[in-house]
Amino acid sequence: MKIGYARVSTHEENLDDQIKALKEAGCEEVFTDKVSSIKAERPGLEEALNFMREGDKFIVWRLDRLARSLKELITLVDNLKKRLVLFESLSEKIDTASSDGGLIFHIFGAMAEFERNLIRERTQAGLKAARARGRLGGRPHMPEDKINTAITLYHSNPDMPIADICRASGVSRATLYRYLKAKK
Repeated sequence: MKIGYARVSTHEENLDDQIKALKEAGCEEVFTDKVSSIKAERPGLEEALNFMREGDKFIVWRLDRLARSLKELITLVDNLKKRLVLFESLSEKIDTASSDGGLIFHIFGAMAEFERNLIRERTQAGLKAARARGRLGGRPHMPEDKINTAITLYHSNPDMPIADICRASGVSRATLYRYLKAKK
């Protein structure tokens, strides 16, 4: 069975052209979403993925209608492959049923891995340069006098609410509890 998925980013946009293209491609079922790709929750996509069975073909009008990133796209198509579901994108003319389509997805996978490696290298280089300039990174350390004030208030005023202790000392509740636990 051919199953289609169409998505537009806003309620003002129209799904008609995508649905028409999917129906012309032979889709018997078409699932839709009117939601930005930034949103992780796409109920129509989830419904389509749950509906599919082994041997089905999942068809989208364009790749950008399906995934927010290359990594997400590759993960989704890999999951389809594991379930023995084929994938096709009409606009990009990618069909995993053909050897050409499989090759293109392997190339996409290699490019995504390359991109992840570049990002990791750039991040490491940036951190190294920051350290060379004297920046250590991470969360700033809480001054000892604030912590000592909070701990003193906690022990000397057992009836004082924690919120008041935190407000008076400038220490967050989580930080106070962390230091109290460490002192035990």
